[in-house]
Amino acid sequence: MSLSAFTSTPVPRIVIVGGGISGLAAANRILEESQRLQKPVQLRLLEAASRLGGVIHTVERDGFVLEGGPDSFISEKPWALALCRRLGLESRLIGTMESHRRSFIVRQGKLLPVPDGFYLMAPTQLWPVVTTSIFSWPGKLRMAADLLLPRRKISAPGQDESLASFVRRRLGQEALERMAQPMVGGIYTADPEVLSLRATMPRFLEMEEKHRSLILAMLRQHQQAMSVKSASVAGPRYGLFVSLDRGMRGLVEALEKKLPPEALHLNCEVRSLQRNVSARRWVLQLQNGSQIEADAVCLALAAYQSAEIVENLDARLAGKLRKITYASTATVNLAYRDEDLPSPLEGFGFVVPAIEKRELLACTFSHMKFAGRAPRQHVLLRAFMGGALQPQSFAFGDSEMVSIVRRNLAQLLNIQRPPVFALVERHPSAMAQYHVGHLDLIAGIEALIEKHPSLQLAGNAFAGVGIPDCVRWGEECASRLLNEHFNLPASSPTLKVPPTA
Repeated sequence: MSLSAFTSTPVPRIVIVGGGISGLAAANRILEESQRLQKPVQLRLLEAASRLGGVIHTVERDGFVLEGGPDSFISEKPWALALCRRLGLESRLIGTMESHRRSFIVRQGKLLPVPDGFYLMAPTQLWPVVTTSIFSWPGKLRMAADLLLPRRKISAPGQDESLASFVRRRLGQEALERMAQPMVGGIYTADPEVLSLRATMPRFLEMEEKHRSLILAMLRQHQQAMSVKSASVAGPRYGLFVSLDRGMRGLVEALEKKLPPEALHLNCEVRSLQRNVSARRWVLQLQNGSQIEADAVCLALAAYQSAEIVENLDARLAGKLRKITYASTATVNLAYRDEDLPSPLEGFGFVVPAIEKRELLACTFSHMKFAGRAPRQHVLLRAFMGGALQPQSFAFGDSEMVSIVRRNLAQLLNIQRPPVFALVERHPSAMAQYHVGHLDLIAGIEALIEKHPSLQLAGNAFAGVGIPDCVRWGEECASRLLNEHFNLPASSPTLKVPPTA
């Protein structure tokens, strides 16, 4: 369909560039608000690829549901869950299987269960930590020192700190290497030495400020949570992780169906953005040489992609966007028969500390985590490679990646037989890295964006890397554009508030 389908009526013309979850959430919010306010808009969503969804990509093959990207989102952050409900997907939402809610950490070639109640880097229960073999006795004693250590002296409000510095200071080097790095690395694929704690998990900094001891804070919060749970008639329906019955593509498909037929344009790459001052409109230059004008634009892209597009518009803005770095990751799905495994798998999977010197970041037992991921008498494993600490792994070819994963699974799970099939999916430069000082960098970007009120930036580089965060910020950007055009009072949270942990 031709992009010239934009009419010359005074109805505002809004363009979303990027069809990942951020762009789709922004487009959906514009349509929702347009209907609620009874103020029509002309919407266009431009996607350079041949499909929507970005890193969200589900493939069905021989009865298996294969996730090439994220397989779920967390329920603690409400924005993705609320979106699913508004889309009529609530009946299709599923939680993790309750009978196998545990995971493992690799230590010296063996899979050891994560102690009950351990949350990312600190315990909510003491006895499981005392009895675990993940930490040595000197390591456990060093962790216990957190109960006596004073608070950090803050030299300036909002002072940032790396994850590694924080964990090393409060809990010791072993807690960092054996637990915090692999657990947090599974979320951010980041180097803990440069990962901003204030931008990613400010909750832990707040715990220290309020309770002094991180362990005391976790124990008190656990007691409060248990009290609330025991007083509640009905517990949480889904648990922490939520997915859809046939995979995460269900969310993308539901958002796509909400788009008017004339709004979606695939294989449509935007090269640059200019401001027509006299016409008070944006001019988007497309790869095919054509142009499209718009009253408002949201760039829902990786920061470096947005930087290329706004270079000629605002070189300072482009320069700050390029300071946000990215890591590349790959997922390797392997399908097996039950008989191919020497023993049943129990749990959701395992993470691999960098200190183990393996090419694998983690492995999910997909068939144990969510129902319906593998046909009967079959097993589905999903391995992860790459990230900020192992960028060289991303350079391997598909067959070499599969061989590396198989070698690790043979050593760790004693799986010697070849899989029924394997599927590799790559995500080059897809995971934004929130380095120390990230919030200051974002504040600088926000200040420059304010000079272009009918332009917004969305994506995983700004307010969080998870699906709920991307939904939240995509919707916020859409609301800002509508508020600006229709002179509506702002009602959404702004990026100036640090993202929740």
